[in-house]
Amino acid sequence: MKRARQKVVVENEAPQTSQKSKKQKTCLYGSVFGESDLHASMDWGNLPHHVVLRIFQFLPLVDRARASSVCRRWNEIFHIPDLWRRFEFELSQPATSYLKSTHPDLIQQIIKRHADHLQYVSFKVDSSTESAEAACNILSQLVNCSIKTLGLISTAKPSFMNVAKAHFASALTVVFVNSKSLSSIKIDDTPLDDPSLKVLVANNSDTLKLLKMSSCPYVSPAGILCVADQCHGLKELALNYYILSDELLLALSSEKHVDLEHLRIDVVSENPGQVEFHTIKKQSWDALLKHSPKVNIVMYFFLYEEEFDAFFREETPVTHLYFGRAVSKAMLGRIGMNCPRLIELVVCANGLQPLDDELIRIAERCKNLTAMGLGECEVTCRGFIEFVKMCGGRLTQLSIMEEVLIPDNDYSLDRLHLEVSKHLGRMWFPDMMPTW
Repeated sequence: MKRARQKVVVENEAPQTSQKSKKQKTCLYGSVFGESDLHASMDWGNLPHHVVLRIFQFLPLVDRARASSVCRRWNEIFHIPDLWRRFEFELSQPATSYLKSTHPDLIQQIIKRHADHLQYVSFKVDSSTESAEAACNILSQLVNCSIKTLGLISTAKPSFMNVAKAHFASALTVVFVNSKSLSSIKIDDTPLDDPSLKVLVANNSDTLKLLKMSSCPYVSPAGILCVADQCHGLKELALNYYILSDELLLALSSEKHVDLEHLRIDVVSENPGQVEFHTIKKQSWDALLKHSPKVNIVMYFFLYEEEFDAFFREETPVTHLYFGRAVSKAMLGRIGMNCPRLIELVVCANGLQPLDDELIRIAERCKNLTAMGLGECEVTCRGFIEFVKMCGGRLTQLSIMEEVLIPDNDYSLDRLHLEVSKHLGRMWFPDMMPTW
């Protein structure tokens, strides 16, 4: 009897323990959320307003639209202004693109109900002319907008460049005229022209702070000078070298202007030997540096060796240099002599001559250098260690392929990484140069 009674007791204890555990768990969640909130959270339709809004912000547009049909409350949240402040239109031809295009009916719904809520807008298009024209058609409808940021992004060329210039300029003018509060614009590889820039300046001169407009062949130095003369709050500017001029740098250096923070210059040539690049005077660079002493001047070079003649013959306050094609020893020597503000240098390729002397000169004279990347170049192990020793621990990023390094009698590759690690103050190994 004792054994039987004992068994009954054991059998009855298990459910009690389970019930107690369940009760404790409920009390734990209830203490955090409140018991009534716990039950409410089981009902997706009663999720807190800010939670549903946050979920919607992470959803692609099509999924966001589907979610809006869950219940009336979710549909109301789908249309609140906060959800449409930031939006990216994806436009593509299904047969030729990997982009998941925004559905035309949804686009019309957004324009109809939320054009006046859009503030941060970008258009991502594939390489087809149809997609670029569709983007222009949408821009033309944004007559009640108050856009602050506008980006036109092509995943592949030519895209916007295939659109008729008049059509593109007309569409962009609608935004420039109606927004009156544009602060940031990125419009690369487009048929933007000088008259369009004048409309931009006339309506947004007090608010424009960032302008990126590389590869816009219809913009002249006079067009960008108009922007510099009128947009005194400009802090970041990206443009092609052919637009850069002494007059532009002097305009950016006037007392009316705030300090420029970033100036990016793309130096590009598609036809070797057919482009002659002008020279910017040292006095113009000095004026900019005096007005904006902390400005970052970034230059991307995609030239052939014979086209570098106009550059770095005298002191240039560039801070970041990227060479996407081969650059000569002589050119690197000039950089060591005339770029004392250099912070970052990336050389994708060079000839088959060791760059020891050039790197040592750069280490000696470029006291701010903190990042270096070498691709298809050559440097002896001894020369490379000497360079690292002179730069010391200030090199926060150092990327070089093992194939670049030439072993010598003093240093093998095995010993090299130990020596470099010692001077850097951290473990270092040769690696593939990253895309900078």
